[in-house]
Amino acid sequence: MWAASCLASCCAACACDACRTVVSGISRRSARIAYCGLFALSLIVSWILREVAAPLMEKIPWINHFHQTPDREWFETDAVLRVSLGNFLFFTILAIFMIGVKNQKDPRDSLHHGGWMMKIICWCILVILMFFLPNGIVSFYESISKFGSGLFLLVQVVLLLDFVHGWNDKWVGYGEQFWFVALLVVSLVCYVASILFSALLFYLFTPSGVDCGLNTFFIVITLIFVFVFTIVTLHPSVSGSILPSSVISLYCMYLCYTGLASEPRDYECNGLHKHSRAVSTSSLALGLLTTVLSVVYSAVRAGSSTTLLSPPSSPRAGSGKPLLPLDKADEHYEDKEKEKEKSVTYSYSFFHLIFSLASMYSAMLLTGWSTSVGESGKLVDVGWPSVWVRIVTGWATAALFIWSLVAPVLFPDREF
Repeated sequence: MWAASCLASCCAACACDACRTVVSGISRRSARIAYCGLFALSLIVSWILREVAAPLMEKIPWINHFHQTPDREWFETDAVLRVSLGNFLFFTILAIFMIGVKNQKDPRDSLHHGGWMMKIICWCILVILMFFLPNGIVSFYESISKFGSGLFLLVQVVLLLDFVHGWNDKWVGYGEQFWFVALLVVSLVCYVASILFSALLFYLFTPSGVDCGLNTFFIVITLIFVFVFTIVTLHPSVSGSILPSSVISLYCMYLCYTGLASEPRDYECNGLHKHSRAVSTSSLALGLLTTVLSVVYSAVRAGSSTTLLSPPSSPRAGSGKPLLPLDKADEHYEDKEKEKEKSVTYSYSFFHLIFSLASMYSAMLLTGWSTSVGESGKLVDVGWPSVWVRIVTGWATAALFIWSLVAPVLFPDREF
């Protein structure tokens, strides 16, 4: 017994030392990666608790205070929501605390990039405290998470549009024939992939002998969007490019696929229903990994976007540096440039806000948007709410892209 306690103490000490080593190794440049790792950890904890915590939560009186004990899926959903709520509060508190940080001399800048042991402890405490909250608060968080998830998807769409237009401008800016040919090739590949994708959707989600009018409507509307993108882009009065149109077309088709794939596995129009009886741990892990990568990428890109997030004082916001420094005015300018170098390059507050919204979004994915249909409790992101969220996101993407093309024509005096 004495040897076992000594061994346990040694293991705990080693674990603490390992944590300190990892935390001390987080530099200013790797801070955003550390936040991503913490967010990914929250998803892993959510998934683990979803699988194992239900029997324990059934014994907690302030959670299971019902006259009749709910189904196991209710406790699985509740566990995910409580972890998500703790994660949401952690990043929301940081987002509020970081409002107005514009310079690295601000004491809050060091808190954003350092103090990791304290932040990890606070995160753990918040997550644990969530399991002491009454069910009403968790239910309210579940309701607002649907709206927060919609905002996160909207941010994803805006970031995609920003990325595609930036990609096109960069290649066109080279002014060489090679890059123009590359633009044409990539555009053609995306258009061909979109058409082939639509054919695959018709094959998988409109099986013969079954009335699948809703699925047909979703696919046809997406195809119409593809043609509208091309027509508007090629219109003489619109200064559009074929590359953004083709990439957005493929993305809208992908969103249509993810929406249809999220239909309940017992739905007769879902061609993927044959796999619902043989869901392995590896496929679940793959689905969760895909979700983690998607959410983390969106959060990191949002935190790095110079178009959306860089404050006016940022060095990336613009530069009017003279070609040849000649006098004292130029020396004064150089002093101002040095001051700019100490300015923050992105909004810390908005960076944490993105993780807050992503916490809501990931909770909805892991709980099937808090809806249990058939075997949705065993799968990631399955259920009719998920279907409609994906489809509506595709429509919103189409609307935003068309607006980005026609807005400069409708309002020529405004800068877009």
